[in-house]
Amino acid sequence: MDWDGTVTERDTLELVVERFGDLATYRRTGVLMGHSITHDEALARSFATVRAPLAEVVGWLLATIRLRRGFHELVARHRPLIVSSGFHELIDPVLGQARVDVEVLANRVEARADGWRIVSRQRRSCAVCGEPCKRAALPHGDIVYVGDGYSDRCAALSATRVFATGALARYLAEHGIPYEPFEDLRDVLDGLSEGAVAR
Repeated sequence: MDWDGTVTERDTLELVVERFGDLATYRRTGVLMGHSITHDEALARSFATVRAPLAEVVGWLLATIRLRRGFHELVARHRPLIVSSGFHELIDPVLGQARVDVEVLANRVEARADGWRIVSRQRRSCAVCGEPCKRAALPHGDIVYVGDGYSDRCAALSATRVFATGALARYLAEHGIPYEPFEDLRDVLDGLSEGAVAR
């Protein structure tokens, strides 16, 4: 499952750029994503505008971010793998505060005073989407994927079953791809307890 906007109620990457960087750059590169630049390039340009110390950003994030209801129960029952385009430096403190132990695959960030630099976890481009995406991180076999945005598209397309909200749900609906909507993660728990649905 995804982290930003999926486990969290709001996309923490957008929140950080809005508070500490240049939101106009974030929005401008978001429009270009998938056309003239990749998701990773858009993220790199946006976070180059963030110059605050990491400790300041983490402290603000811990006081601001809210996890979706049902996350603790979902982790306890199903032990999901979190695959994020975000950064361990921002995700791990939130999980620590929430006292949740779960496996996370994410990027790293160097919080430099002249602009944050992303150290990508996945550098090889996907044969399907042409970007370094989340698909390669997924285990083999039947997969349930939970996500909300652009970076979740390719992984969702490879899954056996998809729970989607936000931009991911709109994308799947536009392309006639089956998915199950969710508002919070209790919806995912309920759906999983009801068993698989045919795609």
